[in-house]
Amino acid sequence: MPLLSFTGVEGKMFEPMALTVILALGAAFVLSLTLVPALIAISLSGRVQESENRFVEVMKRAYRPLLRYSMTSSLPVIVGAVVLFAIALLGFVRLGQEFIPSLDEKNIAMHAIRIPSAGLTQSQAMQLAVEKTVSRFPQVAFVFSKTGTADLAADPMPPNASDTFIILKPRDAWPDPSVTKEALIDDIAEAVNQLPGNAFEFTQPIQMRFNELLAGVRGDIAVKIFGDEFELMLRAANDVAATLRGVRGAADVKVEQAGGLPVLEIKVDKAAIARRGLSVSTVQDVIGAAVGGQEAGVIFEGDRSFEIIVRLPESVRADLEALSNLPVALPKATPNSPVQSVPLNRVANFSFAEGTNQISRENGKRRIVVTANVRGRDLGSVVDEAQQRVARNVKLPPGYWISWGGQSENLAAARQRLAIVVPACLVMIFLLLLSAMGSARDALLVFSAVPLALTGGVFALWLRGMPFSISAAVGFIALSGVAVLNGLVMLSFIRQLHDGGMPLTKAIEEGALTRFRPVIMTALVASLGFLPMAFATGTGAEVQKPLATVVIGGLISATLLTLAVLPALYARYGRGAERARFEQALVSSGAQFK
Repeated sequence: MPLLSFTGVEGKMFEPMALTVILALGAAFVLSLTLVPALIAISLSGRVQESENRFVEVMKRAYRPLLRYSMTSSLPVIVGAVVLFAIALLGFVRLGQEFIPSLDEKNIAMHAIRIPSAGLTQSQAMQLAVEKTVSRFPQVAFVFSKTGTADLAADPMPPNASDTFIILKPRDAWPDPSVTKEALIDDIAEAVNQLPGNAFEFTQPIQMRFNELLAGVRGDIAVKIFGDEFELMLRAANDVAATLRGVRGAADVKVEQAGGLPVLEIKVDKAAIARRGLSVSTVQDVIGAAVGGQEAGVIFEGDRSFEIIVRLPESVRADLEALSNLPVALPKATPNSPVQSVPLNRVANFSFAEGTNQISRENGKRRIVVTANVRGRDLGSVVDEAQQRVARNVKLPPGYWISWGGQSENLAAARQRLAIVVPACLVMIFLLLLSAMGSARDALLVFSAVPLALTGGVFALWLRGMPFSISAAVGFIALSGVAVLNGLVMLSFIRQLHDGGMPLTKAIEEGALTRFRPVIMTALVASLGFLPMAFATGTGAEVQKPLATVVIGGLISATLLTLAVLPALYARYGRGAERARFEQALVSSGAQFK
């Protein structure tokens, strides 16, 4: 089955469904050839007469004028179907695209970020204020958070960052259940932004981990700037962030904190040490021994050895005045200078500066990432607009380049796979039709149900305001196989009647009316089976809805258009159509023929 041709995340997601459908169809095929005939032979006895119920009779009476019109005016019907397909193609371009529909996890994950110099104690105090602010909302059940890196270090985070998990109450417990989750996020963002020193981004717990697993970033969109110098990379990253903030639908735009960590710089005064006969290494050894420690010996315990490291205690190392007064031994005393040492501040300058907070690399190159989430718009259109604006507004030095990642990278990879899977699926369907019909012309006529079905699927997505996603693509693939069933059932019977000697026009009318009930029932049963998926509201329903919507809309359009367009196509281009037109011309002229 074509669904199994997918690889990656979407393949793992839809592989169980594909296997289920394959096994179900295989079992149904075997049972229809073995068990069903046996049950019919046992349960049915005597004379069996087929009759139509009132619903089918009413539907047939309404269908007969449409059928005759499509046969006598085949060209307008065919042109109308082509126009509808063209409109559907134009609508498909405007649908928007996303990788996988965002699941409504019923909860919120909020990432709080402070300046890199914030310590763990300060971050916890600021995070407590954030939690108190969020807890005041009546829709929130409780809030908990995680600051810094845990003992197992499975999720490395700096002390200035906190993951806040906001667990919401059931929707019926909200003061106003009509308030959307997006509106609640906007209200929470407005409240927490009043707290100084914090920057926030909103996502969902599973979605956040899912993005980290797939793309290594927490946002839906990741713009990676590669280069050598952090200053130039950071300047380009800020330009990219400013551009993204101007794109509608891009939210929580954030530049990776590559700098901003306060560091103590101790610069040796070379003129001062030269006057005292000191060397740079002597001064640096004093600083290194005091701050980093120096080996003073080895302790042996049995066959094990332990190095003895001597350094100043934490209280002294954190005291800038104590560090600046550390004695630096002079090489020798002179009559004019009898002192044996000099304070460190006499031969070195102390200052605080912003250093590098973190250095990220990918494929051996330094990188800075600009992340953003998508809200209120589809991922594909946001990325397309952002790429155009970034290409126009951001200029990079030679040797620097930009790469797009996140969910947009997965969407691009899925597009490439679809470009292979969908044509292969359509070719397989046509080859099966060709083997069943024995004629390329008739196979093409039955295959016309595929574009007719795709038309309905696109219109259904447009009516429900859904963008094109991998779920919808799987629906289109499944729909392509189901759509040809009705055409195959109808055209096979029309050919059977015509091969039996019935005139083509009469065979088309008789075949279409006779197969009207199976065609309607096939589409109706399949559509009703997908209705629960199309209107589901539980967790995970967002992935099912596009698939079910495409199948239902495609089956409706394929059924309605097949009942009208397929007879028109066969009357105009089917086998025997030329002879039928020739005979009709002879009859109208009064000639005799056999």
